[in-house]
Amino acid sequence: MRSKRVARVDVSRCVACGACGSECPLGAVGVWRGCFARVDEARCVGCGKCARNCPADCIILMDRGENV
Repeated sequence: MRSKRVARVDVSRCVACGACGSECPLGAVGVWRGCFARVDEARCVGCGKCARNCPADCIILMDRGENV
C-alpha cells in the first residue's frame, strides 16, 4: 500500500551531501550523479527522515500528486 505522503527535493537548494540517503530506511533517496538528491517515489513511504536530516532544508513532504 502506498503512503499518502512522499518526499520531494528542491534541486536548486540541494548541496548533494548525501545526508538524506544515509537516513532513508528504504533507500528511496540518494544523490544522482553527484549533482542533487533524487527520490524514488515508488519506494518512498513518507516517513520524513530524509527531510529532518537535510542540512540544506531542501526536502519537504507533500501529498502524492501535488506539485512542488
